[in-house]
Amino acid sequence: MKILIAEDEITLQESIIKFLNRDAHICETASDYYEAISKVSIYEYDLILLDINLITGNGLDLLKLIKKEGKKIPVIIISANNSLDDKVEGLDLGADDYLTKPFHLTELNSRIKAVMRRGKYDGDSNISFNEIKIKTDAMQAYVNEKPIQLTKKEYDLLVYFITNKNRVLSKEVIAEHLWGDNIDTVDSFDFIYVHINHLRKKLTDVAANYIRTVYRIGYKFMDEDM
Repeated sequence: MKILIAEDEITLQESIIKFLNRDAHICETASDYYEAISKVSIYEYDLILLDINLITGNGLDLLKLIKKEGKKIPVIIISANNSLDDKVEGLDLGADDYLTKPFHLTELNSRIKAVMRRGKYDGDSNISFNEIKIKTDAMQAYVNEKPIQLTKKEYDLLVYFITNKNRVLSKEVIAEHLWGDNIDTVDSFDFIYVHINHLRKKLTDVAANYIRTVYRIGYKFMDEDM
């Protein structure tokens, strides 16, 4: 999962990154308002952790912008402001949760999982597509009820495909989502083909056909009968 941490406390940034990296999440940071706006406009994220009091601006203004542009990105506000008015305003503007500083990182992790279940997974910790089933809590994929062994990148790729089914995904978008904005420095995206080829082999003949190659663009995950 790719997470933007819009937070101006560097020590807290680093603590959150270290904790979330244990589950191999891709974490990117923005220390001020304008950097956060820039990253949200350029890159796609699964979740944003948003401080209200950002350097050079108010996090709630960023939240307003996200909602105005119709971006369906879950947002958890993390703020030292413990007033009821701030919480109500943040939630009314479309935030998915509000966590007051200081907080335990284990609680933050639980809030993240709950928000993602409510949003992307429709309140369920399991997602499925025909004979493919994924238990997100255990990070385990199954085909016809039989577990398949995937690497972390293959697992993330499969989840990304299923949650974006019937949508054409460019190689650039896939790479940026799974490896972060540092992917801008690579010269080619041939490694994407390698990961997808390995995933196809592990999905069995039928399920592998769901991953369609879109000539010169990227890939599309869809039912074989569509």
